[in-house]
Amino acid sequence: MSLMLQTFSSVKDANAALQAAGTRYLGGGTLMVRAANEGDVSVSSLIRVTDPGLSQIAVSGGKVRLGASVTMAAIARHPELAALAPAARAVGGPAIRNMATVGGNLFAPAPYGDFAVALLALDATVVTEDGELPVEAFLADRNTSRVIVTSVRFSLPKAESFRFLKVSRVKPKGVSVLSIAALLELASDGAVTSARIALGCMADRPMRALAAEKALLGCKLTPREIASALAAASEGIAPITDPIASAWYRAEVLPVHLGRLLLD
Repeated sequence: MSLMLQTFSSVKDANAALQAAGTRYLGGGTLMVRAANEGDVSVSSLIRVTDPGLSQIAVSGGKVRLGASVTMAAIARHPELAALAPAARAVGGPAIRNMATVGGNLFAPAPYGDFAVALLALDATVVTEDGELPVEAFLADRNTSRVIVTSVRFSLPKAESFRFLKVSRVKPKGVSVLSIAALLELASDGAVTSARIALGCMADRPMRALAAEKALLGCKLTPREIASALAAASEGIAPITDPIASAWYRAEVLPVHLGRLLLD
C-alpha cells in the first residue's frame, strides 16, 4: 500500500487535515516512516508542515522555546543549551539526531523518546493551537491527541542543577535500557531543597519518580542520605520488556543507576 504525503504551510490547515482517519503527522520520520516500511497498514496518509517557526530555537531571559521540529542535532550544538546536550546526544547516532525532533520525542514509545524524559524533569510546557499543557499532563493523554505540537517551553536549567543519564547495551547509540533526568536545587550546605526526577522505560512513556523526589528533600547527596530515595525509586513503576531488557532487569538496575546519577 502506498502512502499519500500532504504538505501544508500552516499548522492550522495541517491540524484540520489530521482529523481524517488513517492520517498521521510526519516530523523527523525516524519512527513513523520505519513503521510504514515495516507494513503498518493503519496509516494511509502523512502530513507535514513547512512553517519555519517550528524549527526555531529561542533562548531569552532564562527561558527556552524549542519548536517542535527542532532536531536533537540542533539542540546538541546550540551554545546556550549546553546543559541539555547530553540528553540530545543520547538519541541515536548522528544520522538519527539530524532527523529526530522535539515533537517526535514527546510521542515516541519506550524505549525511545529519551529527550522527553529530560523535558519531564524540566517541567516543560507543551504548546499546541489548542493552548498549553504541562508536559506531564500531555504525556498522560498523548495517545488520544489529534493536535499538532508547535513548541515546548521551559526555564533554562543551571548546568550544575540538571543531570541526565542513559543506560544502553550498545554504545554509543543503542536504545535505552533506561534513562534518568533530574533537576535538583541545593542549599548552601548541600541539602536538596527541590527535586524533579523523570524516568524512561519504567513505563510505556516517561514518568516521575515522585516517591524518590520526596525522599530526597533535605538530604545531602551522600551514599547514606540518598539510600531512602533509591529504595523509593521503584514505587509506581511498570517497566517495559523488550529485546533489550526485561521488566525485571530494568527494575533491578534502576536504583543502581539513579545512585550514580545523584552522586556524580
